[in-house]
This record gives sequence, structure tokens and C-alpha cells, in this order.
Amino acid sequence: MKIHEKYISRCIEIAKNGLGTTAPNPMVGCVIVYNSTIIGEGFTCPYGGAHAEVNAINSVKDTSLLKEATLYVTLEPCSHFGKTPPCSNLIIEHGIPNIVIGCLDDNEKVAGKGIAKLKAADCNVKVGVLEEECKEHHKRFFTFHNKKRPYIILKWAETADGFIAPLHKKEKQPVWITNTHSRQLVHKWRAEEQAILVGTNTVLEDNPSLTTRDWDGKNPIRIVLDKHNILSKEFKVFDNKAKTLIINDNSAKGICNKLYEADINSVIIEGGAKTLKLFINSGLWDEARVFTGKNTFKEGIKAPVFAGNLISEKQILDDTLKIYVNN
Repeated sequence: MKIHEKYISRCIEIAKNGLGTTAPNPMVGCVIVYNSTIIGEGFTCPYGGAHAEVNAINSVKDTSLLKEATLYVTLEPCSHFGKTPPCSNLIIEHGIPNIVIGCLDDNEKVAGKGIAKLKAADCNVKVGVLEEECKEHHKRFFTFHNKKRPYIILKWAETADGFIAPLHKKEKQPVWITNTHSRQLVHKWRAEEQAILVGTNTVLEDNPSLTTRDWDGKNPIRIVLDKHNILSKEFKVFDNKAKTLIINDNSAKGICNKLYEADINSVIIEGGAKTLKLFINSGLWDEARVFTGKNTFKEGIKAPVFAGNLISEKQILDDTLKIYVNN
């Protein structure tokens, strides 16, 4: 591995510490190197807090070394004032001469302006190191700004004979298809995304909490589709454990527009067959995470049919998890 790639890889690694907390900001990672030694590291704080570059610079004990150091960062340093001052200004103020950037920030507020500012200050700037890896890491941020919608993850569990729910249930609660380890993983995923979405029927049939009960992480914003306003406030999704938004639109495009307006840059769709098919048929999805359990229903509600590229498959005890990306 080349030296620049080594340090950008480290930037990506530490940036993941911000997963689920930085949105709508990107989860950036930054490393500062002097004389082949890392002297500072940082990642983006929860939204409203310091950016990765600020945290990395603040972690350097001997700031005099910054004038001969190289700063590595996954995404172009910002050049505008938002919740915090521009990171490009801070880099220039400390006289850091060499900047290596994973990928450009094509958000119109930045879009090359940070790099232009650094170059104008006579910094040596290199762009595009592990570019594809950095773009993949920042996929939620780029989807939000380029497609004007959240990064959409479909998730469901199906039986060995292809059903996601039985036709009839005795109680208004979930019928579990997967084991407890798979269910804990789902709660981890919830903590990593900004929002979770279900339809009216899922609330009526399962009365879900949609929280991270089985994982130590923040609860996502709960999005409930309720076109006709028929859901009472007695359901668990309306308790005070997490924020809940009601959307009355029943088109995938309209839903995406509402989520974009709410500054939500990633969402897990955990609805039933109708809600999942709504997004599949519209082509508005990025990932599908599909569990297959060992039990069978013999009859029930069929799992969605879709086309995607399989990128990973693994066993979780007796469950199989397959992850697809949209073609």
C-alpha cells in the first residue's frame, strides 16, 4: 500500500466512529502526519459539534509541528460557515503545508471552494487518494446532496419458504423469523442510520417500538406512513422514546421529498410487503438487507421480488443474511 493510501485508509477507519451521529453532516475522518508519524487524529462530532479536521488539529500536542505536517482527510474541507467555522480556514491559520484529500465534496456550498482556498494559501493539495473508497464511505451524504433524497436501505426477514409474515396472527405483535443475534444486528443498524420508516399496516399489526432496545446507540427518527390519519397515539411509535414524523403521502417520490425537506440523509425501510414494494417498484432504494430464517409458514404474505447485485452473504447462526445494492 502506498503511503498516502495508508493514511487515507486510516481516515476512513476512524471516521466510522461518527456513524449514526453526524447526520446531516458527513462522517469525516482526519489524520495529521509529521515525519512518518501520526501526531493527530479526529472524526466528526455529533451534529453541531466540531468537524474532523478541528478535532485532529486540537489533538496535536506540539502545534509547532503542524507547519511541517501533512493533513489527510476523507472529504474536501469545508469552506463555508455553518454550525462551525470553515475547516479550510483553520488549516490555513495553522500553516499546514500539505493536504491530501480522499474525494471532493460536491455539495454546492463547498464543491471545490475548500480546495481553491487552500491552494490560494500556497498549500500543496492532492485530491483523489482512495477516491472510490471515500465515496462509498460518504454514500449517505452524496446521495442526499446529489439525488435530493435519503440513502435508502430496505430490510426484511423471510422464511425458508419465502414469506415475510403469516396470514393470521393471534396477537398484535411481531412474529419472529430470525434469531436473537440477527435481531440485535438490526438494532445496531438502526443506531447507524438517521431514520426508520414503516407503513400503517405494520403499526396496526405489530405495534413496533422501532428503537435500539438491544443495542447501545441512539434511537432513529421514526417515520410512519399514515395517509388517512387512522393511527391513534396509543401505539408505541408515538411514545417519547424517539422523535416520530407522520407522512401522509403514499408515493415513494413524495415520501423521499418529505424526508429530504426534513434533512434526513439515510433511512431504513422496515415496513411490510406493501411499503417495501412501493420503493422497489419505484426504483428508489440503494441497499437491500435480507435475512432468511430456517422456519417455514407454508402460507402467508410473500416476500418482495426485486433485482439487485448481491455484494455479501454470511451466516448468523442458522440465519442467512444477504446484502444487495440497486443496479
